[in-house]
Amino acid sequence: MAMQREAGVQDFVLLDQVNMEKFMDNLRKRFQVGSIYTYIGEVCVSMNPYRQMNIYGPETIRKYKGRELFENAPHVFAIADAAYRVLKQRQQDTCILISGESGAGKTEASKIIMKYIAAVTNAQGQNEIERVKNVLIQSNAILETFGNAKTNRNDNSSRFGKYMDIEFDYKADPVGGIITNYLLEKSRVVQQQPGERNFHSFYQLLRGANDNELRQYDLQKETGKYHYLNQGSMDILTEKSDYKGTCNAFKTLGFTADEVHTIWRTIAAILHLGNVEFQTIEDELVISNKQHLQSTAKLLQVTESELSQALTKRVIAAGGNVMQKDHNATQAEYGKDALAKAIYDRLFTWIISRINRAILFRGSKNQARFNSVIGVLDIYGFEIFDSNSFEQFCINYCNEKLQQLFIELVLKQEQEEYQREGIEWTNIDYFNNKIICDLIEQPHKGIIAILDEACLSVGNVTDDTLLGAMDKNLSKHPHYTSRQLKPTDKELKHREDFRITHYAGDVIYNIKGFIEKNKDTLYQDFKRLLHNSKDINMSEMWPEGAQDIKKTTKRPLTAGTLFQKSMADLVVTLLKKEPFYVRCIKPNDIKSSTVFDEERVQHQVRYLGLLENVRVRRAGFVNRQRYDKFLLRYKMISQYTWPNFRAGSDRDGVRVLIEEKGFAQDVKYGHTKIFIRSPRTLFALEQQRNEMIPHIVTLLQKQVRGWIARRNYKKIKAAVTIMRAYKTYKLRSYVQELANRFRNAKQTRDYGKSIQWPQPPLAGRKAEAKLHRIFDFWRANMILRKYPRSEWPQLRLQIIAVTALAGRRPYWGQQRKWLGDYLANSMDNSGYEAYSTNVRKLKSSTPSGELFRQVLFSAFAKKFNKHNKQAERAFIITDTTIHKLDGIKKKFRDMNHTIAIKDLTSISVTPGRDQLIVFHSPDNNDLVFALQGETSTLKEDRIGEVVGIVCKKYYDATNTELRVNVGSNIACRLGEKPKTIVVEGAANVETPNFRHASGNIIFEVPSSYCV
Repeated sequence: MAMQREAGVQDFVLLDQVNMEKFMDNLRKRFQVGSIYTYIGEVCVSMNPYRQMNIYGPETIRKYKGRELFENAPHVFAIADAAYRVLKQRQQDTCILISGESGAGKTEASKIIMKYIAAVTNAQGQNEIERVKNVLIQSNAILETFGNAKTNRNDNSSRFGKYMDIEFDYKADPVGGIITNYLLEKSRVVQQQPGERNFHSFYQLLRGANDNELRQYDLQKETGKYHYLNQGSMDILTEKSDYKGTCNAFKTLGFTADEVHTIWRTIAAILHLGNVEFQTIEDELVISNKQHLQSTAKLLQVTESELSQALTKRVIAAGGNVMQKDHNATQAEYGKDALAKAIYDRLFTWIISRINRAILFRGSKNQARFNSVIGVLDIYGFEIFDSNSFEQFCINYCNEKLQQLFIELVLKQEQEEYQREGIEWTNIDYFNNKIICDLIEQPHKGIIAILDEACLSVGNVTDDTLLGAMDKNLSKHPHYTSRQLKPTDKELKHREDFRITHYAGDVIYNIKGFIEKNKDTLYQDFKRLLHNSKDINMSEMWPEGAQDIKKTTKRPLTAGTLFQKSMADLVVTLLKKEPFYVRCIKPNDIKSSTVFDEERVQHQVRYLGLLENVRVRRAGFVNRQRYDKFLLRYKMISQYTWPNFRAGSDRDGVRVLIEEKGFAQDVKYGHTKIFIRSPRTLFALEQQRNEMIPHIVTLLQKQVRGWIARRNYKKIKAAVTIMRAYKTYKLRSYVQELANRFRNAKQTRDYGKSIQWPQPPLAGRKAEAKLHRIFDFWRANMILRKYPRSEWPQLRLQIIAVTALAGRRPYWGQQRKWLGDYLANSMDNSGYEAYSTNVRKLKSSTPSGELFRQVLFSAFAKKFNKHNKQAERAFIITDTTIHKLDGIKKKFRDMNHTIAIKDLTSISVTPGRDQLIVFHSPDNNDLVFALQGETSTLKEDRIGEVVGIVCKKYYDATNTELRVNVGSNIACRLGEKPKTIVVEGAANVETPNFRHASGNIIFEVPSSYCV
């Protein structure tokens, strides 16, 4: 049990002192912090919180499912689960007894229990089981509509007692049930106290039904127009939505349209019947307002004349003769009210029987042998009003019987548990209220017997006569008195009141109406009338109306005797089951979620016998737990039992732990449980446990985090392996598809260039580029096979050139052999020896940063400079630089104008046959050359060769492509000044020449050079 000392103790048994002051103090503390549930052993005390609380959701249900009472904070779910576990594990019938006064939350508690049982059953989702659960839950809506009413203490007070048996099969799934009702407060139908209302059903019909339905029933929405409603409160609650909910519940439970129509038609008939008025004209009793009579007859489906005759006359059969007797106005009013009460009572009983048909177990008798039940008793609590009548007398008698049963069962359970566990039993002193039960129910001597005798007496027997008979027979009883017996007790009215000292306190009853309510007389004329109704359902409610009028029948049992018998049957039923208890308390009468009314709460604690319950429970041992559960909870506080005890049984482990902690004198060892005598020992154990919990939590967190990390690592590793295998598979599939597509590529003209590549998988996107490269190498190899390897360098340069020019210059020397260093060739250069000598000098004298290994290209050129002059020059292209040389006349002298290839920004050429080329320098002084021969123009195009060599070396140095510009107008910079070279074709020009014109450079070429 997780102790929360700041909110009191969670079990009243653990109080250090058992008295009313300590009990109330603990109850108050817990209510103020929102802890509405507290235990007394296995009894749950429930405080009405008067607000919505978030403690009933699926998460809370999972928390309490299958757990022991002490493992979680007190909750009504724990009681429901304990009852369910006993049924499931032991196949033993159980029951949950819910008691408390009106407004204490009994009905809500029963609904919460039903919700819990529905939630923890039917794990397989079987339709029939789900249907039974829905019927059990939906039946509450119908029972509240027809059995609940607004009182001064509660807007939804149950005005009847309800006992529901929920039947479970051998798998502990709900398969059926049956509802039994006790003592419906039918007097409320015809009369209500100020501030109270009639049953909800009347208001739901008037305020929830649509206009068409109300017209069918001849009704109007105003409740004040009906006598049976306008005596009490006219408060509006949630009738509109409740009416829809009730109608939906009828559908869920399988009520037919005719049955539902009968129910609402009967409710309407009662309203009209209440408005029927009687008038005496010339000594004859007549009904003055025929309209309501007609409506009542129509709705009950009887004739107007028959109904009128039954209300104003009475048929008497005596000695085989039948005669008719007229009523006076008083008798007629009494008969009308009696009929209204009887109709509603029969309707309510019929609705419950109809619900029982819907939830009745549908299996065979052989299957039913293995079924078990959980009974839920939701019955009225002890009632003390300003004026207490016959109904309160019966209700309080019921509570006396249940209190007697409660004490007997608690003592019986205690004694049986002691015997099972081999613990010595000691007698417990307690108040036995059998003397009060005998006062009410003892044959021939009790109040019910005296009341029945008065009802059977011939002659004018009044309530006053009854009180005199009770005084005479009960004058010496210590729990009974009246003003006649105690003339000085002015609290009692003379010849009206008598007092019974109940276990919960003194209650003064007013004798008026006892005889009439006990007789509960309903003339046979009404029974015959309604049995002959054309409404089959209405006729079914009155089977005794079929008897012959002349047939002699036994006098029916009185209401008191019937109630006494039903209580006796209930006690017999409950004695066969293992009981669990929910005691409901209301904290105040103003429905406040914060007010704790000491006087009201103490009154309820007293009449619920809660203090007596604590004393009975405390008389022996305050706590008992199974050895395995005890060891599991406290093993961490002992070095000998943590983490596991392996030196014997659980009992041995518990003994070792208790003796180590020094509590051996305060415990007893049973066969399966340890019994702890005082709360101090339990608190000490809990305190030591609470001190250890943080360390254990840290240890567990460490272990769990390590386990989670290892598990995640294994998952990741497995995922990586799977992904790797999957990628390999997809890649293999892709490569296989490529192989299939390119199987015959070698035989195609373009060696597979036109074959469409398949879309690569995600895992093969990186490999696709490599595969393309492999294919390109293979295809290139296939193409190059027909060329000698000696020609491959030229082919490589030609490919670079054609790629750089990109089709923008049709003529670039692709048809000839590229020699490169033309100036070293005697055929092209008559001064080749001087050239070779100067190149060697240049190679040896070049700074280390401009070293070159070989000359890749050389040629004569006409150069245009920044002074707007052209000159005969030569230039060489090495593997790193471009060098400008003087002409042949000056023996190719180095002119110290060099551009590193890697520093070039771009190359510009024209689209024609001319040999103009511009090397764009980063220092804004570009090299402008027009290639030519030694003495004449070139007969062949060498521009492509220059572009190929320079672009290749630029890429080798920078790993980027050099931009090549192609155009008839070329922008350049000479001496940091911008210039534009314009190519012009002229018919009379044979040798290309540069000239300066208007700030531009004109390059004149033969017209045949232009494109």
